[in-house]
Amino acid sequence: MTEQDGSAPKGIDVTRPSVARMYDYYLGGKDNFEIDREAVGRVEKAMPEIRQLAQENRAFLRRAVRYMARQGIRQFIDIGSGLPTVGNTHEIAQEIVPDARVVYVDNDPVVLQHGRAILATDVNTTVAAADMRHPAEVLGHPETVKLIDFHEPVGVLMIAMTHFLTMDERPSIMGHLRDALPSGSHLTATHVTRDGHSADAVAQIETVYAATPTPIYFREHAEVARFFDGFDLVDPGLVTIDTWRPDPDDPAPAATKWLYGGVGRKP
Repeated sequence: MTEQDGSAPKGIDVTRPSVARMYDYYLGGKDNFEIDREAVGRVEKAMPEIRQLAQENRAFLRRAVRYMARQGIRQFIDIGSGLPTVGNTHEIAQEIVPDARVVYVDNDPVVLQHGRAILATDVNTTVAAADMRHPAEVLGHPETVKLIDFHEPVGVLMIAMTHFLTMDERPSIMGHLRDALPSGSHLTATHVTRDGHSADAVAQIETVYAATPTPIYFREHAEVARFFDGFDLVDPGLVTIDTWRPDPDDPAPAATKWLYGGVGRKP
């Protein structure tokens, strides 16, 4: 789906860049519009390695999902999952746990359309239309409760999502998610950082995202760590994602050091 025929699917706003469609373009996908590609061009001027970062982030997701599956997690909620692409959460989890159940959560209509089409034949995988800013809707969505048993541990993924929340939003949103999860559940998240990077580059990228419905916030390590409050970080803790359990059998691209990532377990 592109806008090359001069039209956009009904209900899809092509007057503002979409974070999900921008991310699709970072990964080399075709589910994006000119407005998204223009925004990506502006990000690339400040962060030339953005496409490398997106691939690095996907590699972290794969390693984290494998880790959680090997800890016995059999059900996952992928919040802000973005457009379906190769190496999705359900594909990785089901390599280890064949009957793993996965709910993808997003509020972008393009994601919902494509996700439902791709996942239509997989009874253990579904897509829920909800916004992470409303965690009760995420967890209570009919598609979520159809597959997720909240009496058993759940693996929650917020890959490149928490940096779209303000620090004022953090306690209630993350607290609601944490309190709803049973003991043994895991939270996996990545978050952009300004640590070790040019203040000018950070400011330029934040300006680009300010024109989307979801502004982005670069933060220092201690600020990012607050999103894991109430969870015990597993080794090696909250680190730049290139150093989180690297897997020689699934190599990641060269490190960009733009993202912190971690996996936390609820006691």
